[in-house]
Amino acid sequence: MRLLGFDIAVSRAARGKPVPMDAHAVGSGTLRPFGSGGWWPLIVRESFSGAWQRNIELRPETILAYHAVYACITLISADVGKLAVRLMKADGAIWIETQSPAFSPVLRKPNRYQNHIQFVENWIMSKLTRGNTYVLKERDNRGVVVALYVLDPSRVRPLVADDGGVYYQLDIDVLAGVVTEGDTQVIVPASEIIHDRMNCLFHPLVGTSPLFACALAARQGLAILNDSAAFFENGAEPGGILVAPGAISDETAKRLKDRWEENYGGQNRGRIAVLGDNLKYEPLTMTAVDAQLIEQLRMTSEIVCSVFHVPGYMVGVGTAPTYNNIEALSQNYYSQCLQSLIESFELCMDEGLALPDTYRTELDLDGLLRMDTATMVKTLSDAVGGGIAAPNEARKKLNLRPMKGGDTPYMQQQNYSLAALDERDRNKPFAKPDPAPAGEQAASTSPNSGDADDDTARESGQERASRWLRQLLAGLTEGDDHA
Repeated sequence: MRLLGFDIAVSRAARGKPVPMDAHAVGSGTLRPFGSGGWWPLIVRESFSGAWQRNIELRPETILAYHAVYACITLISADVGKLAVRLMKADGAIWIETQSPAFSPVLRKPNRYQNHIQFVENWIMSKLTRGNTYVLKERDNRGVVVALYVLDPSRVRPLVADDGGVYYQLDIDVLAGVVTEGDTQVIVPASEIIHDRMNCLFHPLVGTSPLFACALAARQGLAILNDSAAFFENGAEPGGILVAPGAISDETAKRLKDRWEENYGGQNRGRIAVLGDNLKYEPLTMTAVDAQLIEQLRMTSEIVCSVFHVPGYMVGVGTAPTYNNIEALSQNYYSQCLQSLIESFELCMDEGLALPDTYRTELDLDGLLRMDTATMVKTLSDAVGGGIAAPNEARKKLNLRPMKGGDTPYMQQQNYSLAALDERDRNKPFAKPDPAPAGEQAASTSPNSGDADDDTARESGQERASRWLRQLLAGLTEGDDHA
């Protein structure tokens, strides 16, 4: 059998009959499903304690119909899916974005029918609704991963061998390329599956969805909405009681009830009824306490939001904070709700693609932690003015073309390094000099006297030059007189 470009040996006995669900022979060991005694699925699938005994089952499809659950799941998956997946390479102590012919294509286009946004959204939705995400790898002849397929969690089953090896049993999935002869199941090693899981409360290989904790609240919310819909379909009027003056038989009571509901209930509400034999219709009234459906509905929605760690105002539950700081709100949402999902996705991709130590995948958080334009421009301006960032780095943040000469950080001339200031201040240039002793002051007069002699000599030279100039002028004057 050939699966995703690989030849997988399947015995003739396995081809002739379906693979059993309890154990699978692999080499000399045995593969067994997780759990023990067949009770594990019961523990995980009970919506609340005692639901199995009462034959109450809440399927994920039913819980997803509740507006708060749907809003939380779609909000989280869309926010993570809109972040671009980047391939980063280590450049000394920092990480820079790069391209690689072996890894970049699968990050841009994970498979033939999904782009990277749809792929990441499908990944996160599977993790939130089922607690597990199973991704099947497709390799080329070089062994490089060229495609990734998110599998249906209901079609995948983890298996554990006697030696501790982990395998996965896959049902037929034509879209993902899992097709075998005779429609049998396929067992693949853990190296061919990326298994991302959350909240492993019961088993290390089995994640638990947040729906496990909010199923009862979602059930209550759906019941409130169904009752409210039926109430308003009846014209927002409660039911009533037909009162007879005397005793009547059960057959008469049933006949009157059916006739009343048929002629004056549902779409026939508002019609005129004619009563005889002293029959009276007494409508039921609803107290203010009994009518607090809005408060009950808000409570169930808040419970769902708390389970998914989503701020209620982001899905229309409650009021938004009064302070106007978009960055702080986004940072709180990221740290409380999205960071764990994002970090887990990046790590699973690094391990699944077998990236070298100098490579890693990273989701671009600029699409999530956005600042308003004025704050962003001021922040970038301060970074450039402080010599932290180069002008072209700031222009790139604003989606502007680089400018010539803008690849180097700039600093004004009057700014000095701390090392230079320390070297300057080491000899205490601003300290007052100590007064000299009396003997040293007397000895220090000789240099000053030398300076005075120099001044005297200099003045004598000036006097000689002046005398020579006066004599020259006097001689010229006498010559003019003789003439």
